[in-house]
Order: sequence, then C-alpha cells, then structure tokens
Amino acid sequence: MDKQKSAPSFDTENQEESQTERVKEFIKDIKDGEEDDFDPTTTSGFFKQLIIRVKELDISAAGSQLAFFFLLSLFPLLIFLFTLLPYLQLDQSQIFLFIREYAPDSTASLIEGTLSEVLDNKSGGLLSVGILATIWSASKGMGAVTKGLNDAYEVEEDRNFFISKGLSIAFTIMLVATVIIALVLPIFGQPIGQVIFTFLGLEETFLTVWNLVRFLIPPFLIFAVFSLLYWLVPSVKLHFKEILPGAIFATIGWIITSLGFSFYISNFGSYANTYGSIAGIIVLIMWLYLSAIILLLGGTINSVVKNRQDHTQPTV
Repeated sequence: MDKQKSAPSFDTENQEESQTERVKEFIKDIKDGEEDDFDPTTTSGFFKQLIIRVKELDISAAGSQLAFFFLLSLFPLLIFLFTLLPYLQLDQSQIFLFIREYAPDSTASLIEGTLSEVLDNKSGGLLSVGILATIWSASKGMGAVTKGLNDAYEVEEDRNFFISKGLSIAFTIMLVATVIIALVLPIFGQPIGQVIFTFLGLEETFLTVWNLVRFLIPPFLIFAVFSLLYWLVPSVKLHFKEILPGAIFATIGWIITSLGFSFYISNFGSYANTYGSIAGIIVLIMWLYLSAIILLLGGTINSVVKNRQDHTQPTV
C-alpha cells in the first residue's frame, strides 16, 4: 500500500524536474543562441525567435524614442484642438467635465486655466501654427514607428520621401482621430447620438442601438487602424493575414494599458496632491512609453509570424 502511494509522488517529482530542465534549456537557448538557430514553425522556436528579436531590436530604447516624439506632438496638438474649440461652439462645462474625468486634479486645473484663455480668443494664426507644428512633430513620431517596424523586418526604407512622409502624416491623423474617438464616445456618445438622431430624423430605436454600439466602436476602430499601420507602414510586401496577430495583440494591450491609466487616475488621484502636476505628467509619459512598446511588440510579433510563414511555404 505504501509503495502504491509513493509511486504517484515519485512521478510528480520527475515531471517537475523535467519541466525545470526544459525552462533552464529555454533560457539558455535565448541567452546563448541566435535567431537563425531555431525553427520558427515550432511553438518553442517561435517564442525563442521572438524574444531574441526583441532583445536585438532593443525595443525598450526604441519605445523611449517613440514616447518622446509622441509627447513632443502632444502639446502642439493640444494648442491646435484648444484653438479649434471656439469654432465648434462646444459647451465649456462639458469640456472641463471631460478633462477632469481623465486628468489628475492639479493637471486638470492647469489645463482648464489655459483653455479658458484660448476659448475666449479665436486666433487664425495660432490655428495655422498649431496645425503645422502638430503635423511636423507628430509625423516625426510616426517616422520613428516606420523605422522601428522596418528594423523588425530587417529591411531598409526604399520608398521615396513623399510617399514615406505622406504615410506618416496620414497615419498620424488616423491615430490622433482614433484616440480622440476612443476617449470621446464613452463620455459624449449619448449627446452625439442625439444630434445624429435629430439631424437625420431617425426612429427612436436608433438611440437604443447607438447607446450600445458607441462602446463597441472604439476597440474595433483601434484594431482597424493598427491593422492598416502594420500592413502599409513597413517597407515590405505583406499579406493581410500576416499582420493580424500583432494587430490583435496591440489592440488588447493598448486597451488594457489605457484602462490601467484610467484606474490610476480614479483611485490614486490624491498622489498628485503631494507631487503636484508633475505626477500627472509622469503617468502620461509612462502611458505613452507603454503604448509605444506595445506598438513595436505587435510589429515584432508580425515579423516573426512572416518568418514562420516563409519557412512553411514549399520551395519551388
């Protein structure tokens, strides 16, 4: 009876030792091996290639560079949007409510003070400067994204300046619009739906459906923009199905990161009372940094997926 009881325990110990050895071997392969040493068609080889490629690309440093350009583009973007607000005839109280929903109190007070001044002055010159500064600085950020994705695929940019710059500007506008829609719809979706309902003369059922759909639009829109970005920005010909894994990863990762950012603001807003508005700035920079890391990781995943597809295709 004792022997029968000890046998399962002995098997369990062997399984644990075997798993430990496999983990040690996996770590050793990543530490000592090179990307071409592993077969990407196997699950183990795929993840080994992915981790090694992430190390070689130094995604952490690249993410810092992207976060810097994103932050650089943020301020001219705010100037542009703040200057545009008087032309849109938006209710100032709604704007302040939106800001306090997403920003720490000290940061919100600073922004509200600036907003109050800008909303009382319509400056066409400032609007033009805001547009030009936003396009220039933000497109530099997208240029860094292009370089990061090209590095992931181990290719050089071979498109002419105008095509490359045009893509950067187009995707800058798309990303900015997506972020704005993703933030605005959950808060102002109901009055927006009411405006559409009144303007088009739709039935009452539209408002019921809209109040459900407005929460589904942001994730699908984010996924669509990420998919197009991963498909068109790298200077390499890709099949659309090859970019889906990275797009799904980036969409889920960005949503989780943004929810975490919102959770911090909702539950740790008092932190700003101690450190002032710099607390909000630090959190914003961290959010931009993590968003950049997620964006580059999605592209790296797609590059390894393409490598896997190339290995599974029969040679002619």
